Amino acid sequence: MADEQAEMGQPAPEFEGAAIRWNPRKKQFEERLVSLVENCKRGHWTVLFFYPRDFSGLCPTELHALNRRLRDFEQAGAQVIGCSTDSKQSHQAWMERPRTRGGIDKLGYPLLEDPSLRTSRAYGVLDERAGMALRGTFIIDDRSIVRAYSVYPAGTGRNIDEIVRLLQALQTGKSCPASWRPGRKTL
Repeated sequence: MADEQAEMGQPAPEFEGAAIRWNPRKKQFEERLVSLVENCKRGHWTVLFFYPRDFSGLCPTELHALNRRLRDFEQAGAQVIGCSTDSKQSHQAWMERPRTRGGIDKLGYPLLEDPSLRTSRAYGVLDERAGMALRGTFIIDDRSIVRAYSVYPAGTGRNIDEIVRLLQALQTGKSCPASWRPGRKTL
């Protein structure tokens, strides 16, 4: 995997690893294995996003914004997966801590661990000097093809509405004009 790199229109680098997710039915955190291969087998698109660090100031704004739009991703048949170079233990500790004390509370999507840096490196978002991921977002279709990606610097947050819109546009399979929205005419 270390020699692969994500490229638009090409197969995405495979990833598999331990992730932490809140299970609202059981009212507990669960560790589970997440992988691109399994997502594709289930016919899901994947929105894989990288963020720099747990327990940071800017990252929670994005994680909460993604969580608020989770229903839109699910309706589009996409699985959202967050990833940082932190461990699953760090992810769980961050989710267990209330927002008022620097935590992020419970999220409806898994946070994948990447302490080996392998996944961040494979997707080309690893800041080698800092040992952390940049803010990369990859939209991968149900055949494991990278359909779109964007990378932001560590100090600038993403526009989650645009990620949802881009996913929906890509799923039409047609050309979509500027500022296209679902229900509008494609080209």
